[in-house]
Amino acid sequence: MAGQKTPTALGTESIGKLLMQYAVPAIIAMTASSLYNMVDSIFIGHGVGTMAISGLALTFPLMNLAAAFGSLVGVGASTLISVKLGQRDYDTAQRVLGNVFVLNILLGISFTVIVLAFLDPILYFFGGSDRTVGYARDYMQIILLGNTVTHLYLGLNAVLRSSGHPQKAMYATVATVLINTLLDPLFIYGFGWGIRGAAIATIVAQVISLAWQLKLFSNREELLHFHRGIFRLKRKIVLDSLAIGMSPFLMNLAACFIVIIINQGLKKHGGDLAIGAFGIVNRLVFIVVMIVMGLNQGMQPIAGYNFGARQYGRVNQVLKLTIVYATGVTTFGFLVGMLAPDLVVGIFTSDAELKRLAATGLRITVMFFPIIGFQMVTSNFFQSIGMAGKAIFLSLTRQMLILLPCLLILPRFFGVAGVWYSMPVSDLLASLIALAMLVMQFRKFRAEAAKKQDL
Repeated sequence: MAGQKTPTALGTESIGKLLMQYAVPAIIAMTASSLYNMVDSIFIGHGVGTMAISGLALTFPLMNLAAAFGSLVGVGASTLISVKLGQRDYDTAQRVLGNVFVLNILLGISFTVIVLAFLDPILYFFGGSDRTVGYARDYMQIILLGNTVTHLYLGLNAVLRSSGHPQKAMYATVATVLINTLLDPLFIYGFGWGIRGAAIATIVAQVISLAWQLKLFSNREELLHFHRGIFRLKRKIVLDSLAIGMSPFLMNLAACFIVIIINQGLKKHGGDLAIGAFGIVNRLVFIVVMIVMGLNQGMQPIAGYNFGARQYGRVNQVLKLTIVYATGVTTFGFLVGMLAPDLVVGIFTSDAELKRLAATGLRITVMFFPIIGFQMVTSNFFQSIGMAGKAIFLSLTRQMLILLPCLLILPRFFGVAGVWYSMPVSDLLASLIALAMLVMQFRKFRAEAAKKQDL
């Protein structure tokens, strides 16, 4: 079976070749995924108006929260599958697939029911006003009704990547983006559905891609496929998946909380338009972040497999290479944000005041971007090799221990500028902490490798 040969190549192929083979499809997929969020914003900004952009920005914390529950299962399970394939434990890897499917359905339905019941109070708490909450409500009601589909689509894509099919995972994401981009103008303008049309386009696109994924996993020729007996939840698999997935879950949860604090600060010191400006900056920065996450996803199965196979030299190699590529990406983001902020901001809106606020915010936000790639890769690396505690600590350091105090203190002295400057300050300090932890881990790996050679 072709599917069985692919995972073992992770322990023998050249690291550079493997990283490209796994990372390029993931980068295309992640960039495409950030683009379809952008496409929604662009069509909404030009077709519905500036307050609709601010309304859309109010939904970011909820989207982060939904992503948090999705990654809790998807990322944890895909890492577990990589390690199990490295150990040639194919039976457990199969059971992980079944458990991912059931857990995503349970979490998706629970999240939808709870959030829909309290949607309006949540949006006002997130920094909404009477001018913006209506837009946010219209968008989120549709997104929430399709939430279980989103969870399944993202979870199965993570499993596709880890089981040796990074290109198929990429096809699923790219297809979603293309369908969404085609449906957006039709639903928003053609049918006159406004902001609801953007949400419907997103969910319809995910339903189509999920149908294709289900077909792939129903193929008995594949190493990992659906069959009877794998859907019963196993306590150990669930707990192991959740333990590894706890790092990205807490990171997304922290991101959700932080965006709420940012929105509240911007509302207080700058009003609804300042929230809209942050919405634009967030979308632009998200593209760079998603490319780095694509690199991380490419690194994850390689690092996980070789760590499971105790090939520490290869683990070190893939980490170093990923850091180099990630730094190149974030440096490019820094240059664009510093040299052409007006140009990229203008894609979303023609409103002069909103453009001015967003361009200023973008310049400040990317101030320390050249080093943020390193911090992101390091955090993901610990997660990839199953060191959940260290990954959780690094994930939360930037958000909760540094950024949160900055957001509570700096705006008192510098107003709206204090909200913006909190972000680069936390980037710098979090990267220094990540460096210290990585140096310590490398020393341990070198000691292990030396011990292995002596035996």
